[in-house]
Amino acid sequence: MMADSQSGLETTPVEKVTAQYTKIQRQFQQVLDRWTPHILQRWLATAGLLSLFLLRIVFAQGWYIVCYAHAIYLLNLLLAFLQPRFDPSLQEDLLADEIEEGADPVSPLPSQRDDEFRPFVRRLPEWQFWLSSTRATAIALFCSFFEVFDVPVYWPILVVYFLTLFALTMRRQIQHMIKYKYVPFDIGRKARYGGSK
Repeated sequence: MMADSQSGLETTPVEKVTAQYTKIQRQFQQVLDRWTPHILQRWLATAGLLSLFLLRIVFAQGWYIVCYAHAIYLLNLLLAFLQPRFDPSLQEDLLADEIEEGADPVSPLPSQRDDEFRPFVRRLPEWQFWLSSTRATAIALFCSFFEVFDVPVYWPILVVYFLTLFALTMRRQIQHMIKYKYVPFDIGRKARYGGSK
């Protein structure tokens, strides 16, 4: 009888590993929560990590495929950061489809007016952009220490291809911003409410 009660209190190795993993995950989340309000410091740390990775690539003269894949991923994150969550071109297409189906072309809803203020909501929030780019940079730096990822490639082709891809996608993104009149940055004078001037 005594042995039965003691066996119920013992934990299995799987439960110990799960408990330890949960504890580490909770501590990591606490560190991330402490970093959340420090935007400049977070991005400076990421820039430092990225500089360390680029110095590793330049001085080791290898791992160009890792660097190229990392750059493409960062470009993808940047585009998601610059795009609105709800694409205005898709909303125009939906409105055109409704008109073709016989709906009233003048919608009574104020959300369809062009002059209404709509706040810019990003597809990828700044926090997720920072976290994903920092993780990607750490993974790329880690991969640069293994020979299996050092695929021989003529690196100037990758540089030209990336610069062309960057120029074309940013040109398209800027044209989209101009066409639909949105600015993804909130730089400038902040509005003050309720205070004296």
